[in-house]
Amino acid sequence: MNTNDYKIRLEEEKDYRKVENLIREAFWNIYRPGCTEHYVIHILRNDLSFVKELDFVMEKDGKLIGQNMFMKTVIKSDSGEDVPVLTMGPICITPKLQQKGYGKKLLEYSLEQAAALGFGAVLFEGNIGFYGKSGFDYSRKLGIRYHDLPKDADDSFFLCKELISGYLNGITGVYQTPQGYYVNDEDVEKFDRAFPHKEKLKLPGQLF
Repeated sequence: MNTNDYKIRLEEEKDYRKVENLIREAFWNIYRPGCTEHYVIHILRNDLSFVKELDFVMEKDGKLIGQNMFMKTVIKSDSGEDVPVLTMGPICITPKLQQKGYGKKLLEYSLEQAAALGFGAVLFEGNIGFYGKSGFDYSRKLGIRYHDLPKDADDSFFLCKELISGYLNGITGVYQTPQGYYVNDEDVEKFDRAFPHKEKLKLPGQLF
């Protein structure tokens, strides 16, 4: 990958439908038959916790090839305070250009910008095999628990990266997923009808 063949910029309103279609293509049949992520970003843009200054798209040859976004949330600490943190995603690269380094470039640029704005940590659900290369680790190592997860359940999907060194020192508690990520299947179906038809498939490895 030529490091000069792409541009990362803030998403603009004119990008919205193209970004939603990009997300739909990237997530279709990955975690479930069809996907919900394109509707999630459609809803989150109007959420008070949405960070417009960290809503990025990636371009190559004048075409959108990737995107990433962040939401404000909190850790409800065991000491009773709410600790401000970020969560991230959806984040994606167009399927044709995945595993070519663009995703890592977009991720690391996004994290640098989040740190520059003074945010202390990012917690989200992801694959340690990819995100570990950019400094993420299991949240449990920092004493942060995923909400509603049984005590002995697998939490290897729940990752964390401090943007300010030591930001979570001495903090233990429960991470709260912003409510905007929880969408109704019927609303997703209705929204999806505005896009070209794609076949939903039940495939091995899907989570839902």
